[in-house]
Amino acid sequence: MLKVYWGGMFAQKSMALFREVLRARAAQKKVQCFKYDDGRYAKSEIVTHDGLAVEALPVRDTAALLAAVEPDTEVIIVDEAQFFDEDLVTAANAWADEGRTVIAAGLDMDRYGRPFGIMPALAATAEEAVKLRAICVCCGEEAWVSYGRATTTTETKEIGGSDKYEARCRRCARAGKSVSAVTEVPSHKT
Repeated sequence: MLKVYWGGMFAQKSMALFREVLRARAAQKKVQCFKYDDGRYAKSEIVTHDGLAVEALPVRDTAALLAAVEPDTEVIIVDEAQFFDEDLVTAANAWADEGRTVIAAGLDMDRYGRPFGIMPALAATAEEAVKLRAICVCCGEEAWVSYGRATTTTETKEIGGSDKYEARCRRCARAGKSVSAVTEVPSHKT
């Protein structure tokens, strides 16, 4: 089985993986967790924004992940899947075909509101794709995108947390104001 959690930053994707690990371990399954080696929070753990953590092997690319998966692993967890290449989509489906459970989490869109990396393909081939949404920091509505705060880069892949990104609904993201500049909550009523 292939299951995907996807959505914007701060939408509790890593928390969903944390719960999946606990469930698999409670069922006495052999679990291996992997994360993209992005340098945030902890080097060898998947860490939620709330500080909960589970041990994970940091890998920089799909080849390293493939080499590290052990033959008897029953549940394969991958965090920050958007940073991996198409080979992960192929591998995840092959593992699912073998009867293993593969659970991946990643961003659905980049800071510009465009589909991010392999996530659309991964979600399309999954038995279950769960879209998680954060809360807009400006108005409290359901967030749409991980809005990039003022930055000097135009790179799609700029690693960061709340120091660089905010959860924003479509209207607040399009307005483009900083949270500190918002003195009036935008109306979402037409």
